[in-house]
Amino acid sequence: MHQLTKNASIEEIEKAGLAPYYTDHGVDVYPVSASGVPFTAAYIAAKGDAIANLQEDLAAEQKARATYEKLIDLCRDNPDVIDPLRYLREREVVHFQRFGEALRGIQDKLAQKKFYTNDMN
Repeated sequence: MHQLTKNASIEEIEKAGLAPYYTDHGVDVYPVSASGVPFTAAYIAAKGDAIANLQEDLAAEQKARATYEKLIDLCRDNPDVIDPLRYLREREVVHFQRFGEALRGIQDKLAQKKFYTNDMN
């Protein structure tokens, strides 16, 4: 947002429908959803269970990737915006792959047979 509006005139900001955002935040970054709902830590899902947490992480990465794809669609032919969005989308794919590897590692570990012994030597 800042990159796109830092040199915009008040008239350009108003024409783009950003007057309410500008009134509250100027041209600074303020994390909100596309519908204007502010970010809150309540969105962070942590269950205290590695498998549940990693599943949440995987879903979050896919949601972010899908959002970047929609933003790329909206930006059409603006390479100054599309190129960073493509980078961010690719980063989400890599994060998804790493979380998937971590999940498989935990699942493999949990699938191993456990052997117990009374041998104290």
